[in-house]
Amino acid sequence: MAQRAQERGDAFPRAPTREEWERMSMEERARVVESLPGEVTWDEMAMPEGDRHSRAKIQTLDVLQGFFSRQRRQVYLGTELPVYYPGERRFAPDLLAVRDVETHERDKWVVSQEGRGLEWVMEVHVGGDRKKDAEYNVERYARLGISEYFIYDRARERLWAYRLPAPEARQYEPIAPEEGRYRSEVLGLELEVSEGKLQLWAGNALLLESHELLVRMKETLEQVRQRAQEEARRREEAERRLAEEARRREEAERRLTELQAELERLRGGALAPKR
Repeated sequence: MAQRAQERGDAFPRAPTREEWERMSMEERARVVESLPGEVTWDEMAMPEGDRHSRAKIQTLDVLQGFFSRQRRQVYLGTELPVYYPGERRFAPDLLAVRDVETHERDKWVVSQEGRGLEWVMEVHVGGDRKKDAEYNVERYARLGISEYFIYDRARERLWAYRLPAPEARQYEPIAPEEGRYRSEVLGLELEVSEGKLQLWAGNALLLESHELLVRMKETLEQVRQRAQEEARRREEAERRLAEEARRREEAERRLTELQAELERLRGGALAPKR
């Protein structure tokens, strides 16, 4: 199947080779980039695989976007973006990442124009022939120099990961999991399949999706509100006690003053001359 797909791909648009690109003027390059389609055809795409496929991509993209945004790092993240390597048949991986580049919206990634290729790719597999993701793409992405390649197999709830051992290498080595987690040097994160979903970790911190973070924030705000109310109640109780003590002290001082006055009056009466 991979061979047939490759043969069909000969008719699909391709980016110019490096040699052709080098010979072009800036205007010619701009026209070529503009002419490259920003979408892929049904022949190039796998059959739709339903919610399990789309949600895995969307959830992972959401987690990564939130993490790198909080880290204030420029990491471009894309999903099913047409990618053009020089002289190569275009492809559109489920997820991709490139560090230290502008994160503006793109319709396509043209390596010659961007000045660099992809660094991290993940394909989500749900059904059908696994050879495209597990064999053909392993060879192809390594040959293109993509640093890391992850495969999330939702049907089997498994994760496979590969890394180029050196920048100039063109053959992947499997990434060995540690306690079930696969370390991505590109992302600076660990990935694992747990509780029926792909989870990402930054050290010992599990990264949450946006809606999970929102729920957590609401819970935290509620806890803060309750603590503030409890603190206010304690403060009011303390102020009430202080006011009561002050009132009692004033009452005692007033009574003491009255008693002293009464004592002085009695003493004065006792000392007065008799008639």
